[in-house]
Amino acid sequence: MNFDNNRHSRLQSFLDHPTKSMWTLAIPIIAGMGIQTLYTIVDMIFIGKLGGDAIAAVAFNMPVFFMVLGLSFGLGSGVTASIARFIGADDKANADNAAEHSVAMAMAISAVLTTLGLTRGPEILTKMGCTPEVLPQAWEYLKVSCYGMSFGIFSMFFRSILAGEGDMKLPMMVAGLGTVFNIILDPIFIFTLDFGVAGAAWATTISQIIVFIIFVFMLFVKEHAYVKFRMRDFKPSRFIIQDIVKVGIPASMSMMVMSIGQLVFNRMLVSYSTNAVAAYQVGGRIDMVVFLPIMGIASALTTMVGMFFGAKESEKIKYITKYGISRAVLITATGSTLLFTLAPSVVTVFTQESVIQSIAVDYLRIIAFIFPLIAIGMTIGRILQGIGLGMPSLIITVIRVIGVAGPLAYYFTHVLNKPVEWMWYAMVISGIVATIISIVWLRWAFRKLLPAEPT
Repeated sequence: MNFDNNRHSRLQSFLDHPTKSMWTLAIPIIAGMGIQTLYTIVDMIFIGKLGGDAIAAVAFNMPVFFMVLGLSFGLGSGVTASIARFIGADDKANADNAAEHSVAMAMAISAVLTTLGLTRGPEILTKMGCTPEVLPQAWEYLKVSCYGMSFGIFSMFFRSILAGEGDMKLPMMVAGLGTVFNIILDPIFIFTLDFGVAGAAWATTISQIIVFIIFVFMLFVKEHAYVKFRMRDFKPSRFIIQDIVKVGIPASMSMMVMSIGQLVFNRMLVSYSTNAVAAYQVGGRIDMVVFLPIMGIASALTTMVGMFFGAKESEKIKYITKYGISRAVLITATGSTLLFTLAPSVVTVFTQESVIQSIAVDYLRIIAFIFPLIAIGMTIGRILQGIGLGMPSLIITVIRVIGVAGPLAYYFTHVLNKPVEWMWYAMVISGIVATIISIVWLRWAFRKLLPAEPT
């Protein structure tokens, strides 16, 4: 398949039909993430049957996995934006080179994080606030998950490569297949083999290995991608590394800051009870559903904006930005209204423990008010990544999590001795502040980097 013909055809389609192209890219992402979210929901339902301590054990692991996800997803965002810009600029050689660098990055990250998790797991969990009664289950879950961590990291980078060239369908199908395996294996390992919480980790690990094998076969054997991998001739390039990390490192650090925020919230919540930690975990799994369309739209915009930026199509960037943000707000406003109404019924699917249910419902009903604002900030962050700006997302996240949410939550709960729901109010206030800053930053970036096209 000729790269130039496909590149020009795809880019021209984006230029001629930007709104249609956004949905063409976004819908497969939403479907793939939807399948993945279905797994996390089913997984939590199964784990919830083991009791509140089992949910808490997984909850204490979440900051760890969020850090891993943050590093791989963040650098993956840099890869996506880099490849998209090179394709938009008709630079095939550097598009290939960026893909090769992403494989090398995945290898290095996998080695470091897997070793760290297996050698320091219990210590890490304890420092994250894991209580002695929950630690054995939490460590078993983490230990097994570390066996599959490298496969998940590689798969994340493979998805980022394909996203950069506008191929969202293959990642969707592969992720869907992996999730089906995961859902099938969950009850087998958790209940039939009686592995408990560790069984959920085994199901995920085996599924990650399957997904990795499929990606390797499609990319290296079938050569499905437009970009090509010549790893035998690979040589590090400072130019490519800088192009990836200028977006990737801030995006990774942004997600790590969010992970630290989750850790801090867990430590404050455990001062109330492990039930509060479990409720926060349940609520987080549920609100992911509302953000599925937004993550799809935001990811699609990274690719489109990157290609338009490489092709110097400023007006197209401005147009698709307004369209994408408006649709994101409309969708989340609808979703948050439904969630506010249905929260009590939805929470009962995950746990039958009344205390956890009560806290989770309060969390969902309070946090739902800022879902549209979060959608704006999330979408703007990915748009700025598309034009090569990674720092705004990091700085805004630091302000939101470390500058506002954390200190406010501590002040409300430990100084004023307010009940646990005041931690959710701190999140609401921080979300409002972050959204305002995001809008101001986007307007500034567009004025600086996207001059009006001559008429």
